[in-house]
Amino acid sequence: MSDSTFRWRAVLGAVAVVLALTVSPWPGGRADAGAPAADPTVEEARAFLEAANARLLELSNRAGRAQWVQVTYINPDTEAIAAEANEALLAAGVELAKQATRFDGLSLPADLARQMKLLKLALTLPAPSDPEAQAEQARLEVELKGMYGTGKYEGRALGELEKVMAESRDYDELLGVWRGWRTISPPMKPKYTRTVELGNAGARELGFADLGAMWRSKYDMPPDDFAAELDRLWGQVKPLYDALHAHVRARLAEAYGKDKVPADGLIPAHLLGNMWAQEWGFIYPLVAPPGGGRTYDLTELLRKKDVDERELVRIGERFFTSLGFAPLPETFWERSLFTKPEDREVVCHASAWDVDNDQDLRIKMCIKIDAEDFVTVHHELGHNFYQRAYREQPFLYRDSANDGFHEAVGDAVALSVNPSYLVRIGLLDEEPDTSGDTALLLRTAMDKVAFLPFGLLIDQWRWKVFSGEVPPDRYNAAWWELREKYQGIRAPVPRTEADFDPGAKYHIPGYTPYTRYFLARILQFQFHRALCREAGYEGPLYRCSIYGNEKAGAKLKSMLAMGQSRPWPDALEELTGQREIDASALVEYFQPLQAWLDEQNRGRKVGF
Repeated sequence: MSDSTFRWRAVLGAVAVVLALTVSPWPGGRADAGAPAADPTVEEARAFLEAANARLLELSNRAGRAQWVQVTYINPDTEAIAAEANEALLAAGVELAKQATRFDGLSLPADLARQMKLLKLALTLPAPSDPEAQAEQARLEVELKGMYGTGKYEGRALGELEKVMAESRDYDELLGVWRGWRTISPPMKPKYTRTVELGNAGARELGFADLGAMWRSKYDMPPDDFAAELDRLWGQVKPLYDALHAHVRARLAEAYGKDKVPADGLIPAHLLGNMWAQEWGFIYPLVAPPGGGRTYDLTELLRKKDVDERELVRIGERFFTSLGFAPLPETFWERSLFTKPEDREVVCHASAWDVDNDQDLRIKMCIKIDAEDFVTVHHELGHNFYQRAYREQPFLYRDSANDGFHEAVGDAVALSVNPSYLVRIGLLDEEPDTSGDTALLLRTAMDKVAFLPFGLLIDQWRWKVFSGEVPPDRYNAAWWELREKYQGIRAPVPRTEADFDPGAKYHIPGYTPYTRYFLARILQFQFHRALCREAGYEGPLYRCSIYGNEKAGAKLKSMLAMGQSRPWPDALEELTGQREIDASALVEYFQPLQAWLDEQNRGRKVGF
């Protein structure tokens, strides 16, 4: 995850908008109350955007430094300093977004029009202009996040409960934990309902039909067209998901009994190894192919070579330099956090940072020498090299082509971390034969494929809520209708409108858009296929690694340098030659697994 890539947008998305939005108009400070507003000109718009880019860059850099200190030296003082810097950035972003509406209706050159649009769309939850409404929204957002962050069941925090979900195979214990976590969210419902009302009012002031239409407008196409694109993509991957679902359902029925997991119906949501049933990797041992074939243990390989934390990152850097990218700056090695300090508290969650939106790149991880963190390092460095590639762009363009691209680039790089790569860097003596391929693909699919419908339905639910199609008295019913429709899972016990199960997932009370993760899961395979083709690779897609291929690296670098300066189809075409997001690469990657699943599912019902 790239915590600072979306730093200023994330800050604007926090609803701490206690600041008045009735700010002085652009340009030149507060206008004379009696003077009529002059019609804006293109030159005024250009000057406004130049000043906006400079102002936001300066404030983003201040906030970045403050946030870095706050997450690597956690104490009340650093939290206060970071909050002050974030508030200043938030104030500027909200102010500038409102000022940008002065140029609505003015015919602008494409570049200026794009920057103006991005400035307004940076707001995730815009507040109405009324100061009392702003203060209310700020208070509600803080309360919602606090309710989630402090949520516990029987004295156990979410991390402890997730560990039970991942490791236990006791039906009743899993059910107790699943139900227990969802006791934190019913009190959120009235507060969440009010934030929807306020957010919709703010979106309408910016010219959008509702908050969902505003979120969908970030994707360089009309909101309804974007929704149709998501349906098309889901149609491409659904047969693979259905086959995986049928196999997992059958194995769970064997493990827990057909009285608990029907052979032809919905899977109880608490049996999939994850609090939200969004990824299923922890139950892989229950569904694995017999024997599994010849494979390898990457964690053991790393430990045999005595790889330490810094060398693990050096290996990741060499992946990118092998593609023709310049090495990371020395400050990266001086300022990054690779291990957990013994003398203070830090946020260990892995993230990539561009602290000055230029060359001050860093990662923050409490690295473990294991397979998971080996892949994570490659992923996080993907963010860093993306950040540096677009550093010459105006500040408003220093981001990925759309919010799915950043995660997809890191994940596409991680797809090249496979046996052929491990052989080339000396961690593995020779590639395993094909006998273990099904096992490796199934383990990968248990996370990447299983996630797809969940990644889609979160915002499907929210968009219906924002538009009013789903009123508050149907919040929970609509949530489970979507989960049954897309995921083929059901609540393990009856749920009512006294429950508020959406609130038990952070991104709902936290107002974090979620479609980006669905897009990233598809785009990464499209990127991977294009890079493998550019490298001249002709074998099975899942065995391709672009390590050492500067031709593929040049193609990647060209797309990364565009940042958000052009509509995302232009960036996609630059890398892949396609202007549509295409899930056929994902289907191709898992084709051998699909064939195996189809064989396993003979005589079983596929679908739900």
